Amino acid sequence: MKTYIIGHKKPDTDAVVAALAYAYLAKKLDCLGYKEPTAVIVDPLNPETSYLFDKLKLAHPRLISADEIEPSDQIVLVDHNEANQRLDNLNPDQIKEIIDHHKINLNLSKPIFLNFKPWGSSVTIIYFMMSLFQVKPDKTLATLMLAAILSDTVGFKSATTTDKDKELAQELAEIAQIDDLTGFALEIFKAKSNVSQLSDYQLATNDYKLFDFGKQKVFINQVETVEQKKLLEERKAGLLTALAKVKSEMAADFAFIAVSDVLNVNTKLLVPNGPEIKIAQEAFGGEVIDHILDIGGKLSRKKEIAPALEKVIQLIG
Repeated sequence: MKTYIIGHKKPDTDAVVAALAYAYLAKKLDCLGYKEPTAVIVDPLNPETSYLFDKLKLAHPRLISADEIEPSDQIVLVDHNEANQRLDNLNPDQIKEIIDHHKINLNLSKPIFLNFKPWGSSVTIIYFMMSLFQVKPDKTLATLMLAAILSDTVGFKSATTTDKDKELAQELAEIAQIDDLTGFALEIFKAKSNVSQLSDYQLATNDYKLFDFGKQKVFINQVETVEQKKLLEERKAGLLTALAKVKSEMAADFAFIAVSDVLNVNTKLLVPNGPEIKIAQEAFGGEVIDHILDIGGKLSRKKEIAPALEKVIQLIG
């Protein structure tokens, strides 16, 4: 029997590091009852996460498929709970615990352990658990955990940021011996912005969530960058083509790409032709011009972008 600790599809840094951090904690604590806790991923690392692992000379976590999971194995999900964000063909009866900071959307056949907190990062929750059990991460893991919090809270600029994120990030910074959090965050953002090696399709699906808004399936990809203007000028046409392909493949009713400038705190929504134009304009105000709607200083897909779209979409049925 093994325990696989798994983040969501198209994992971001928070999902990958949360799995590593919880595997580290589970190995230290027999009371959690997990045998051979192992952090795995379901898709390759994105440019930001890959940069961090290479910088710290760490091997990338192992990719896993549902076929490799034995019926006796246990599953812990981190940084997600929705069925459409889980590993494909995962047996939900094997899920024993979920640690997450997103809205709950669950329908499981039996009770499990749940640890949900409205904080800016799943890693914040896991480090809080470490603190309760007096387990201290090593310097390398603390560096990754700090990076995950900074990434998910956009350097504490996101509306999802809480005082707990800032407090625990500072503790991790001390363990990691990183004094300049602003400089470290900028280094992370630059790595995140290095998408030149990604095709338009890869970029359009690099950090997406597929939401169920009532009876409607809504695809929202987010690109966080320090070169928003350049990216939109050079790759808009390709991204719109890729967005149409993704919408068809995933049988989504509506699809959007949010291109967020993490330095200047601004998001521009890339909107295809069709009903998305009216939905976006009603959700955020303003006018879609040449497929782009400036929605201002909104950086959080979870708290600011998706809820506004959901409200309009549910009204139209």
